[in-house]
Amino acid sequence: MRTILITGPGGSGRTTVAAATALRAAADGTRTLLLGADRTDTLGAALGTATGPAPTEVTGHLTAWRPDAAERFRQDLTAFQTRAANVLDLLGAARLDAEEVTPLPGAEELSFLRALRDAALSERYDLLVVDLPPLPQALALLGLPEELRRYLRRLLPPERQAARALRPVLGRLAGVPMPADWLYETAARWDVELAAVDAVLTDRDTAVRLVAEPGPAGADAVRTATLGLALRGLPTEALIANRTLPETAWDSRLAHPSPDDHPSPGFAPLLSLLAQQRKTLADWQEPYDVHPVPHLGRDPHGPDDLTALAVPAVNPATAPVEWPVTDRIAEDGVLVWHLPLPGAIRDELDLIRRGDELLLTAGPFRRIVPLPSALRRCTVAGAGLQDGELRIRFAPDPDLWPARGR
Repeated sequence: MRTILITGPGGSGRTTVAAATALRAAADGTRTLLLGADRTDTLGAALGTATGPAPTEVTGHLTAWRPDAAERFRQDLTAFQTRAANVLDLLGAARLDAEEVTPLPGAEELSFLRALRDAALSERYDLLVVDLPPLPQALALLGLPEELRRYLRRLLPPERQAARALRPVLGRLAGVPMPADWLYETAARWDVELAAVDAVLTDRDTAVRLVAEPGPAGADAVRTATLGLALRGLPTEALIANRTLPETAWDSRLAHPSPDDHPSPGFAPLLSLLAQQRKTLADWQEPYDVHPVPHLGRDPHGPDDLTALAVPAVNPATAPVEWPVTDRIAEDGVLVWHLPLPGAIRDELDLIRRGDELLLTAGPFRRIVPLPSALRRCTVAGAGLQDGELRIRFAPDPDLWPARGR
């Protein structure tokens, strides 16, 4: 299944574009599921059909689903209390009834990610269009599975489960109780679920569409989002320049003014906005696959308005983001790791090698990535930023690297 993640700055019209994208794919005969993250039914307002916790058929090939994250959290907590019943009883803890449970911070994000996983693994659809939260919440959401899995591995290493028989002895020696089996089993189950979500987000058939209004604020948001997505290894399939002003008869009159022209007082702000949009669109042409979407003069509502937006069709395939390692040992004595980071600024980059991991900071974003196996036997020899690509040089450690020719 192809997965298209759609996000953009707040107020950019990302939900409308997501609905229009899904509707166009369905009109072409593609079995499409449109997944929404908003609490309120903004998706239904765009589609002209109410959406909610139960999947709703919008057209013959389009289904919309806006899962109830709060209800899913209640179900998860109730199930957790059942599995941990012995521990809770030992502690004298009073269980929470489902009716009194309200989602904790972060619970809705996790519930939505699980819904995304379930939708992506469904065999009923060929395309999944996801209306993500606005930036920067979407970028934090996309990094959540990887970060939580790392925390679980550090706090409850799976390899320690092999020492189950020694836990009572270790507990007496240390004077503290050792983690019970149920805790490791729960961590393992969470890791499997998070790995499934992460697999969807990093799949070669997953791509992102950014939605923004052409202008200074939109340009800044797109530049920042592009860097954050690149750091996650997520390809940007297209940039939707939303609410662009249409070409009008004023264009020719501006190019060839006449003494008889008497623009209305409200024309000057419109002219300024039009010039601003055109400048931003020109700047976007080279680094992005830009698709202008017209301003209809009203909030789009229903299939006819969404069709009038003429959003681009979903590409059948997307070129994945690659982080290749090139062998320059013969020429320069190093291996080079190439990390494409468009929009990165040299002074805002930071690298820290720790064991087999690299702590990478780019602007406001930070990610901890495992080193490729060949680089784990090397030491960092330097790094440089060139043409939007970070190139990290690694020198083979002679104590760990086999000599060539042996």
